[in-house]
Amino acid sequence: MKLDLSSLRKAVGSLEKTLEVADDKDFISGLSDNQKDAIRAGVIQNFEFTYELCWKFMRRWLEVNLGSTYVEGVARRQLFRLSAENKLIADVDQWMEYHDARNETSHTYDEGTAEDVFGTAREFLPDAEKLLQALEARND
Repeated sequence: MKLDLSSLRKAVGSLEKTLEVADDKDFISGLSDNQKDAIRAGVIQNFEFTYELCWKFMRRWLEVNLGSTYVEGVARRQLFRLSAENKLIADVDQWMEYHDARNETSHTYDEGTAEDVFGTAREFLPDAEKLLQALEARND
């Protein structure tokens, strides 16, 4: 069964675009602090959404290709291990860091957390793109 990856493609693209805006120093320098905070919040929101889609697509791919009995009820670390074993991702520990950052945004929101997650979003984008490429290459 072929997976419809269009929502993941859109999410990764949206994260990439918001990071491009956030990295445009000429544009950012002309903004108020409130406007800068809004852009940072947009990056964080895109990170959250894209991360959620990434792990759900890992699970879907594994269910389709290995069988639901391998995936049903497994903890996130085990899901990432299975994904690494099947060459969808490279680094289980890095994906656990993304998971922890995602959890931080849903439980705590302060300036320090926002900055940490904003930085994590930058690190996450290349791994999300690699996952999408792996899924596209192996989407039978």
